[in-house]
Amino acid sequence: MKIGVFDSGAGGLSVVKSLLESKFFNEIIYYGDTARVPYGTKDKNTIIRYSLEALEFFNNFDIDLLITACNTVSAYALDEMNKQSKYPVVGVIDSGVMAVENRHIQKNDPILIIATRATINSNRYQERLSNLGYRNITAIQTGLFVPMVEEGIFDGEILNSTMRHYFNNIPIPKALILGCTHFPLISNSLENYFDKKPILIHSGEAIVEYLEQRYELSQIDKRETELKIFASDNVAGLRKIADKWLGYS
Repeated sequence: MKIGVFDSGAGGLSVVKSLLESKFFNEIIYYGDTARVPYGTKDKNTIIRYSLEALEFFNNFDIDLLITACNTVSAYALDEMNKQSKYPVVGVIDSGVMAVENRHIQKNDPILIIATRATINSNRYQERLSNLGYRNITAIQTGLFVPMVEEGIFDGEILNSTMRHYFNNIPIPKALILGCTHFPLISNSLENYFDKKPILIHSGEAIVEYLEQRYELSQIDKRETELKIFASDNVAGLRKIADKWLGYS
């Protein structure tokens, strides 16, 4: 199976990591729109336009499936992308919600969603969880985490101060949804802040579970998945990040 992964920048590599570890795919084509990152501060129409332009890029490859690793794209552009695509386009919000169900979170348990402003304002996570009967949902935008991850700040006082800024009055949740693909890179710091008590919902792990349930996947034998990385700007820089995060350039 040959799949595409689209993200606004480098964050989607955290999803690629889970996809590589699953050993379900022969080839992964990754495209990061690094010239226009971040999407989380942009308006809906701009997000849709950028996402459809990315779809044109993937039409150059014979892929079976496209994953929008970006939560903001999944929130705003998924329907339009599927209307114009020749192959299924799958987002990470539905898979994240499914992961909450799979981990047997109770309906009254506190759930904390952290994401960019655009993802939080879309209300997609909140609506889907509410429709399933979850009643104790807190959603906050934590956009400052994105440039920190881009700068390689995964722990330390700057990150700790930012977490205190965002979470000062937030009780420890039962589930913590990492609603941005950058956030798994700071998952250890997030776990430590909340005394390692929450169940973390990671977009990469969640999308692998989702694809397993939706498609007939079998692990490939005796060969590694081929990963090809492309970007709208500074592809060498993105491949350098991939080598650092994945050991796979």
